[in-house]
Amino acid sequence: MRWLGIETSCDESAVAVVEVGGAGGKGLRLLSSVVGSQIARHRPFGGVVPEVAVREHLRNLPRLAEAALAEARLGTGDLDGIAVTQGPGLATSLLIGHAYARGLGLATGLPVRGVNHLEGHLLSPFLTAEGTVPFPFLGLIVSGGHTLLIEARGWNDYRRLGGTVDDAAGEVFDKVARMLSLGYPGGPEIEKAAAQGDAAAHDFPRAFPERADFRFSFSGLKTSVRYFLEKTPEKLADPRFVADVAASFQKAVVDVLVRKASDAARTRNLRTVIAAGGVACNGALRAALERESGRAGYRLLLAPPVLCTDNAAMIAGVAALKEEAGAALPLPDDIDPNLPLASV
Repeated sequence: MRWLGIETSCDESAVAVVEVGGAGGKGLRLLSSVVGSQIARHRPFGGVVPEVAVREHLRNLPRLAEAALAEARLGTGDLDGIAVTQGPGLATSLLIGHAYARGLGLATGLPVRGVNHLEGHLLSPFLTAEGTVPFPFLGLIVSGGHTLLIEARGWNDYRRLGGTVDDAAGEVFDKVARMLSLGYPGGPEIEKAAAQGDAAAHDFPRAFPERADFRFSFSGLKTSVRYFLEKTPEKLADPRFVADVAASFQKAVVDVLVRKASDAARTRNLRTVIAAGGVACNGALRAALERESGRAGYRLLLAPPVLCTDNAAMIAGVAALKEEAGAALPLPDDIDPNLPLASV
């Protein structure tokens, strides 16, 4: 089975080809994955502009699909299905990918199936040669739009343990990076500056510290950083000061993410923890999760950085894994910008 994946949930156009059960074996093989980054187009605005994203998706998708098939050395006649992101995401961006997938399906006679973008992140650590998914497990999904703790019990059986009540982690990275004049996207810029700073220089707040509370809140942290910087704006010209603030802010976010994930794993008696999403590229977060997994005794699986940010391999991979497992894949009759992942 070979699946073509299409991802346009926000500002990245992506196409990939995944094969399941190749050469008589099981598991997945990533045949190609191409991403058309729009960062340069959105950087002048300090964030994603939906109209710009739509125009870039329209321009990028045909050439990316051609490139993905060429990299996989396949034609459309070698495919068995098309998987496309159905939601959640920006409605206008989702519509472009959805329309392209449906049109390609009509032109080729291939079945088209919808995939939840968050399920793509949730299962991205398992898109390996083994291709096995060890249910149950705890999923920590951290990105620009989402901060979630999910208990994955089985195929299409996901329970939402907690999420952000305000800003997502990646969103706050972008906003604090803007305060520090570090540029967009904020995550990589904060991490780069933090590497030169002292994480103990400033004690920024952590919300909801009590155990068994799996809610996240980063708005107060963001406001605390803003008020702190407003007291001494002249220090923003000092690279050392900026590095210390970046490092202290980053540690505050990482501490909360790691503690909540560890508490949730212990409370729900889950012995496998995964972390995925764009913020899971952060080296400080990955290192802290590794340390905590050793201390708490759970198995940690991290999506490789190339599969943490938005990509189509995770969309095609979900379709391939679920098809192999006999799990239901919906027909993408329409997009759903607010598509939920958890059944509860």
